[in-house]
Amino acid sequence: MEYLSYVNTQMGTASHPRRSFGNTLPLTQMPFGMASFCLQTEVKRAWFYHAHHEFAEGIRLTHQFSPWVGDYGAFLMMPQNDCVASTGEGAWSGIRKSETEEKPDYFKGRFLRSDCTVELTPTERGGALRMTFGDARPSYLSFLPVLGNYTYRVDADTATLYGTTDGHALSAAENFKTYIAVRFLDGAMDAERTYTQGEGASACIHVALHGRKVEARIGISYISEAMAVAALERECGALSFDELRARAAESWEEKLRRIEIDAKDEKQMRTFYSCLYRVFLFPHKAYELDENGNAVHYSPIDGKVKSGVRYTDNCFWDTYRTLYPLFTLIAREEYAEMLAGFVSDYADGGWLPRCNSMGAVDCMPSTLIDAVIAEAAANGIGSKDVLETALEGMLYHATQTSEDPRYGRSGAKSFLKYGYVPRNEHRESVNLTQDFAYGDWCIATVAEVLGKHDVAEEYRKHTSYYQNLFDPSTGFMRGKDTDGNMAENFDPFVWGGEYTEGSAWQNSFAVPHDIEGLATLHGGREALIAKLDELFSTAPQYRVMGYGFEIHEMTEMALVDFGQMAISNQPSFHLPFIFAALGAPEKTEYWVHRLTEEAFAPTPEGYPGDEDTGTTAAWYILSVLGMYRLCPGKKEWIRFKPSVKSAKILGNQI
Repeated sequence: MEYLSYVNTQMGTASHPRRSFGNTLPLTQMPFGMASFCLQTEVKRAWFYHAHHEFAEGIRLTHQFSPWVGDYGAFLMMPQNDCVASTGEGAWSGIRKSETEEKPDYFKGRFLRSDCTVELTPTERGGALRMTFGDARPSYLSFLPVLGNYTYRVDADTATLYGTTDGHALSAAENFKTYIAVRFLDGAMDAERTYTQGEGASACIHVALHGRKVEARIGISYISEAMAVAALERECGALSFDELRARAAESWEEKLRRIEIDAKDEKQMRTFYSCLYRVFLFPHKAYELDENGNAVHYSPIDGKVKSGVRYTDNCFWDTYRTLYPLFTLIAREEYAEMLAGFVSDYADGGWLPRCNSMGAVDCMPSTLIDAVIAEAAANGIGSKDVLETALEGMLYHATQTSEDPRYGRSGAKSFLKYGYVPRNEHRESVNLTQDFAYGDWCIATVAEVLGKHDVAEEYRKHTSYYQNLFDPSTGFMRGKDTDGNMAENFDPFVWGGEYTEGSAWQNSFAVPHDIEGLATLHGGREALIAKLDELFSTAPQYRVMGYGFEIHEMTEMALVDFGQMAISNQPSFHLPFIFAALGAPEKTEYWVHRLTEEAFAPTPEGYPGDEDTGTTAAWYILSVLGMYRLCPGKKEWIRFKPSVKSAKILGNQI
């Protein structure tokens, strides 16, 4: 059976900073590939694509995994003739959505202004371009500025354009550049008429073209011009455009076939495989192959080239919950390589990654890579050497505090001193405390796998520290100051402050490693079930005082309306599955079936909130399959009645 046709890359792309339906991009990209492509319709901060726009400023080579983080290494390509503009804003053209194909393996769109049909298919570190102009007007392929400073040069002998950009948003990246090589085939480049405009941030180049039909091949590198050429030649070779597209299509089909479902209806089928596409986009490969075929990577920590693999474009606060547990079922080899890549950041710079774009980003709190490492260790993924180095990094950030907020645990030493992170020392102190207790459980888990029983015993002592913040009078986790006092005038609907992207309602149950202990605090299993019933039945009201303004997650919780269960955001993901863990699977089934049916659809408005690099997509996939990893790091699945008729994972019936 063919699955690619069920993928709608538009799912979640009708987003706005104030209302996310996914904040996704319709990426044409190889699975986990280093080069992604999509239309740039109009730049509004980092929101540069909207599904309903019938105009575009060009095709963008992008690495953006979230508009909240931004892009790096971006180039904007636009066919032009007549009045040739030097910016996307000046070069924009109408497009017909009915004539536009945006697929994982293939893009096709017609720019009305230049009467040019552009086709693109990806390779792992580049792609192939085919352009067909409607008439013989003198035409150009322009490379327009997006982010950072640009340089360009042309080699007429090889008909190759070379470019660089140092652009990267938010992340720390020492001496960073993306190199691009674009080779034009069959005499398509007219080097004599090619010209550059501007310099630095305004630099662009207009490559003059011969003929109405033009093809080019693209390679990129974070290391050098020569490596970009090597990627182009190795990945494209002498293959035709159609052969390259067939190769990309087969790569996607192989990934999508890893889970085969008998869906209950067409909507579920399309939603499922659109989500599965998202699962295989991130994290991105950020390593290359040298002349001997060995993996090497640019290190953003010191700007040097290091041996080994590297992966990026991932925030572990999001992805540990669903994406990596799903990978244990469908992408074990890839998971092992990713883990080696994450650990290489520790080897390169002394800190395990927390959230990476090109380099480290101060985006989300805590060191939830702990859970990704524990999940791998518990499931036999990763070599002993990699896990040993990973544990070393986990122990370091559990006891040391970085001066750079991009790295480590904020409040690590306070957690060890007080048994919680004080609210008068750190924002989001409740979440930090819970995350550190769980993180130390993950450390104990990895240590146990490695036979380091003394380390495991030591870190298990911290795993119940979350109990220090439980307020039995309200049934919520609440922050304490350094004197052990909770704030007066408690309001469980106030977002922010002591909590991360939520209120006490969403953030008082984040102890996946000890649900029984949480139930005991509440007075037993039935009492905790009653509290969760109350959560789902309480109106989705919110107070903005912790932020001082409304954030989009508040809006989405209220609009989707499952009470205080904010399916739009990660802190609520596990809530319906606690019912099953406490012996009430019928409640899990009821809420999960409603959530998957009512909050997801294979449309541009298809996600209930930010999709976040496969996280929400993986939540949907696991939920309709009737399984959920309540605690990554435990080799246990919560099982309940699936909503698909049947399913096979890697050919095995589940």
